[in-house]
Parts: sequence; structure tokens; C-alpha cells
Amino acid sequence: DSRTTSVGSAAIQRFLRPVCYQNLPQGLLPEALRDGNPAGVSRLVDGRREA
Repeated sequence: DSRTTSVGSAAIQRFLRPVCYQNLPQGLLPEALRDGNPAGVSRLVDGRREA
């Protein structure tokens, strides 16, 4: 379609690739996602809120 381009504010929604950290070693995870939550980020784990 000549009326649209792949550049612009909606482009991120078309080309964004979801990232999964399943089975990644703890040392490679971002700090906020590690077991024990060393960064103290509020998050849900198995449907329960963690601080």
C-alpha cells in the first residue's frame, strides 16, 4: 500500500519481536527477573505479588 511506510510510530508494533527468558541461566537474566528479586522490583510470580 503506497499510503503507508514501515517507518513511524506504528512501526514498532509491526516489527517488535517478543523475548522469552525461559530456561535462561540466572547469571544471564536481567537483574529484575532473577530469583530472589535482588533489584526489589514489584512483580507477579505465579499470580502472587512479590515486592
